[in-house]
Amino acid sequence: MRPIIGLIPLYDDEKESLWMLPGYMKAVEACGGVPVMLPLTTDEQELEGVYRLCNGILFTGGHDVSPSEYGALKTAKCGKSCETRDFMEGYLLDRCIQDDKPLLGICRGIQFINAHLGGTLYQDLPSEYNEIILHHMEPPYDRIVHKVDVSEYTKLSEIIGAGTHGVNSYHHQAIKRLAPILIQSAVSEDGLVEAIEIIGHSFGLAVQWHPEFSYHNNEDSKKIIQAFIDACK
Repeated sequence: MRPIIGLIPLYDDEKESLWMLPGYMKAVEACGGVPVMLPLTTDEQELEGVYRLCNGILFTGGHDVSPSEYGALKTAKCGKSCETRDFMEGYLLDRCIQDDKPLLGICRGIQFINAHLGGTLYQDLPSEYNEIILHHMEPPYDRIVHKVDVSEYTKLSEIIGAGTHGVNSYHHQAIKRLAPILIQSAVSEDGLVEAIEIIGHSFGLAVQWHPEFSYHNNEDSKKIIQAFIDACK
């Protein structure tokens, strides 16, 4: 049977609606999984039910992570957060770690995983970090805008190889201090953490870039999604 992949929903504040970018779902489908957008809720019984339904969890992009997740005060440049989503993701992340269930984080996903597990974030790169490359690209989003260096002897290097790789990029927050339970598996040309892995987890990987935008024309992106789906089987 094809593995069921739970996708964290995106939330539209103005329309008060849940939605999903098609790239996440199409990428999962293209690699042999069945994508299911999860309900946005803080009901632990409901969360446990959908968690048990899924073979893996994909932590998608979206709202800025609430600074309360990493013990900081919100700055003027920090965008809107969604406390319900923060709670929901924290519950699902903890359960994935407890059961060694495969998980993949993308963009906000890598940021939330780091914050929830004890790391910190830059709330706004342009005002807090000396960027020398483009981290917030303009469309189309399926092209390379900067490079990352993938570390040897990591899960990511097993998937796409160690060394230099080109990635797309669309974010204004990023990892500042790495959580103790994580290792850095890729870094940008200007020193930002671009990929992390959960120590001791069979497949606990997150990337700062967007393979869901480029899985159809970028071999690395397709390999990352495929490795996640394979781990969920």
